[in-house]
Amino acid sequence: MTHDEIMNLINRSLFAEIGYTDDEGRQNIRKTFCVWHKGLGGHLISTNTSSSHIKTLLKNNSVCIYFSDDDAFEGVCLYGKAVVHFEREYKELLWNEGDEKYYAKGIDDEDYCILEIVADSGRYYRYDGKGDLTADDIHSFDLGKKYENGYAKVSENSR
Repeated sequence: MTHDEIMNLINRSLFAEIGYTDDEGRQNIRKTFCVWHKGLGGHLISTNTSSSHIKTLLKNNSVCIYFSDDDAFEGVCLYGKAVVHFEREYKELLWNEGDEKYYAKGIDDEDYCILEIVADSGRYYRYDGKGDLTADDIHSFDLGKKYENGYAKVSENSR
């Protein structure tokens, strides 16, 4: 897969699985809505501050994120670090009308935060092969990119 094909896979995925190790050493996976990306190496997820994965990731920020298209038999697993953001600029970026049902106090709800996954390597596969993504691959592909809603972009292009 080319880097553009991997980015297309990421953009057309509505969901991603994040993997991490909890305080008791158990492996955990959470399926999350994830459509905000900065190239291959940056991914934003809105979530609850009180959730167990945020509590764990604040102590041990090693994480992986997995995007897939089961119908096309394509997948990419990216490895890196988690950063938890409480800054309003991140919250505003991902806030949608109707989010009040999850965060009753609105955008400034203390139980609302943004999880950023910063990838530094990865592994991809498809029916025709598999391969690795290095830190240099990710960095050079992401140069100059800003966070954008990749799914909206893909959906817009398919109309």
